[in-house]
Amino acid sequence: MSVQLKSTKGGGSDGVKILCFGESGAGKTLAIRGLPNPMILSTEKGLLSLADFDLPYEAIDSIEKLDEVYDFIVNDPVGKQFESIALDSITDIAEVCLNAEKKKSADGRAAYGNMNDVIAERIRKFRDLPGRNIYMTAQLDKVQDERGKVLYGPSMPGKTLTQSLAFFFDIVLALRVESVVDETTPGGFKVMRMFQTQTDGLWQAKNRGGRLEMWEEPDLGAVIRKVRGTESATGTAKAAAK
Repeated sequence: MSVQLKSTKGGGSDGVKILCFGESGAGKTLAIRGLPNPMILSTEKGLLSLADFDLPYEAIDSIEKLDEVYDFIVNDPVGKQFESIALDSITDIAEVCLNAEKKKSADGRAAYGNMNDVIAERIRKFRDLPGRNIYMTAQLDKVQDERGKVLYGPSMPGKTLTQSLAFFFDIVLALRVESVVDETTPGGFKVMRMFQTQTDGLWQAKNRGGRLEMWEEPDLGAVIRKVRGTESATGTAKAAAK
């Protein structure tokens, strides 16, 4: 057996793998427009926010359909052309899987266990696609981490999958929507949307590699360029999210 050493330099060159969570209507789906050459795998009827953009998508209503689309992305010449794959949302894909497992088994614990295995395997498969940017969205909930601490984080059906989801990704973004003081606008307030990239003890987020600021504009294209090192982080994006 021969050993072939590789270099850690340029860690984002093989595609950036991102999980984004936030409240309903925060703009997780709309953010897909910033991905380089994306294909959307949608389980939600929430694509209205992208109605002004001509982006290809496939509806996912079963794990079998998800596997079919994966094969298309990997093996079909058309599928190979997409630089970015967006799964919107992984929470709903897990719910679809759980419902299917419940029909197979009268044992609820077995259904959750099987769902956890199936979804974890699919997350790994998509995450490990070479040369592709992977963007998965998740719903927001108060979750408990492995140490028992309660945070705002990505929500999944089942405690095990909820606690482990963030570990699959190098970049976990909390899409924050906050009202901030702005005396130049009517009412003296304006709504700001920002990506939070590091935990603050209340919101779960992470940024391996340290190339992102604590707060970033909700532009996935810019985030990917910074992670890859092709765009410098000039200055800190300021937000009034507390």
